[in-house]
Amino acid sequence: MNAVGLVAFALVGASKAIREEYDLFGIAVVGLATAFAGGATRDLLVNRVPLALSDPTEIGLGLLGIALAIGLSIALESPDDHPVTLVSDAVGLAAFTTAGAIVASGAGVSSFGVVVIATINAVGGGAIADVLLDRPPFILFEDFYASCAVLGGTTYWIVATVGASGTTAAAACAAITVGSRLAAVTYGWALPTAQRFESI
Repeated sequence: MNAVGLVAFALVGASKAIREEYDLFGIAVVGLATAFAGGATRDLLVNRVPLALSDPTEIGLGLLGIALAIGLSIALESPDDHPVTLVSDAVGLAAFTTAGAIVASGAGVSSFGVVVIATINAVGGGAIADVLLDRPPFILFEDFYASCAVLGGTTYWIVATVGASGTTAAAACAAITVGSRLAAVTYGWALPTAQRFESI
């Protein structure tokens, strides 16, 4: 799950940096931040050394995602809006939500902690990438995105609590996260804002 998320999110982050016309170093920084910031925060919360600092393979996977983004930018006119990128983002979101839930569950945190760490793992990198791109983190004001991670993390906890195996809980978490995200993209789901309530 972690490997899939790293490649997918590095691709997505790098694609955003390419759209903003960053140089190669900037593209690499944004891509790696998107891939690693959420997982590093997760690891610090459960008192372990971030995998990005202890396993060279992790960086290799991130660089693979960046290389794929550069390749897509050459082959496609608008790679960050292409279905390949959108599906990769949904898959990465599901993979990181599931990885976060598994790590949190193994660390023995509360049910709330499982959901929080799963969500941070999933969306933390994207939030940092938006800061590097000089814009407010989009998870705070548009789209149905972080909510998918919350749903996935909650699903993992519920399925694990009723006595199902860790594999079953992980599969349910991934399915709910990726399914809700793809549905949100397809149907344009968004959470209501205070302004919408004021206009009613």
